[in-house]
Amino acid sequence: MRAIIADDEPLLRHHLDKMLADVFPELEVAGKAASGEEVLALCQDVKPDVVFLDIRMPGLNGIGVATALNQLVSKPLVVFITAYDEYAVSAFEQEAVDYLLKPIEEKRLQLACDRIRARLANSVEEGDQESLDIEALLRQLSTVKPEYLYWIRASKGEDVHLIACDEVSAFVAEDKYTTVYSSQGQHIIRTPLKELMTQLQPDLFWQIHRSSIVCVKRIEKITRGLTGSATVIMNDGQKFTVSRRAAALFKSM
Repeated sequence: MRAIIADDEPLLRHHLDKMLADVFPELEVAGKAASGEEVLALCQDVKPDVVFLDIRMPGLNGIGVATALNQLVSKPLVVFITAYDEYAVSAFEQEAVDYLLKPIEEKRLQLACDRIRARLANSVEEGDQESLDIEALLRQLSTVKPEYLYWIRASKGEDVHLIACDEVSAFVAEDKYTTVYSSQGQHIIRTPLKELMTQLQPDLFWQIHRSSIVCVKRIEKITRGLTGSATVIMNDGQKFTVSRRAAALFKSM
């Protein structure tokens, strides 16, 4: 049995490859791709039995790739992997075997691999095969407590870095990008602050301005101007203005 792993983050491709080696040793990872176009090209060469497919990728996204693969006479099975649950309905409209949320738990990946084995072996009649109940899965996803980020995938030039959230001092919105200030320096992510705030621990990160989020434990001091304006000074020397709306966060400090 052969597989392709598709994710635009090289470290995540490597991590999934190692996990599959543990839970599905008979599955050969025959190729890896960083974009939708690469997946389709690899599928022509490799003829995989299954594709582990990230949904958000540059160019053609995972849903688009699955739509194209479904046109093949001998189409591979698809397991979607994403950090977002809003694509579940679209994923199962493409007849996905499973839909895994990042960060992937080994027990959950094992269940997906068991489903893949059952499909590939064709060991039972079509009507008796284990299948996913889409409505049940959506109910399950809706009750899952949000997983807060514990690391950030950020870019610096052509390189992608993994930065632990507890090393981050601030996120600052700049044009179409967000700058991450951390002990590793400054890096760039594309996630807007509004979306980022929903993924960060609220007791650790505060949005103090429409353009900045700071890590509370890395605040060294707060200075107040004659007009009542406030500025936070981080332990790395960075200074950020506090909006009037956010000033209430510091009243007890």
